[in-house]
Amino acid sequence: MDQKASDLNAIDEYIAQFPDDVQQILNRIRSVIIEAAPEATEKMSYDMPAFYLDGFLVSFAVWKKHIGFYPRTAEMDALIDGLSAYQGTKGSVHFPLDKPIPYEMIGQMVKIRVEENEQF
Repeated sequence: MDQKASDLNAIDEYIAQFPDDVQQILNRIRSVIIEAAPEATEKMSYDMPAFYLDGFLVSFAVWKKHIGFYPRTAEMDALIDGLSAYQGTKGSVHFPLDKPIPYEMIGQMVKIRVEENEQF
C-alpha cells in the first residue's frame, strides 16, 4: 500500500528511543505484523505504532515491564492456545519484556483482526 514517509519515520523514531534489545523486539513485532497483513498501512496513533487495513487493525507500545498489544478480542482468546496465560486489560495483551515474546501468537492475532475487519 502507499505509505507516507513521515508515518514510517515516526514509527522508526518511536522504536529508536528504546534500548537495543527492546528495539530488536519491536522491529520483529513490526515485521510479524507486516507479514501477517502485507496490505496494512502504518502510522502513529495515540503515540503508538498502529496498523490499518479496512479500519484500525492493531497497535503496540512499550511500557516499563511489558509490551502492550492492542486490541485483544474475545475471538482471539477462543482461537489462540496460550493467549489466556498473558495478562492484560479487556482489550489488550501484555507481553513481559523479561520473557520470550510469542511472535507466532502475534501473527495469529493480526490474522484474526484482518478477518474481523473484513467482515465489516
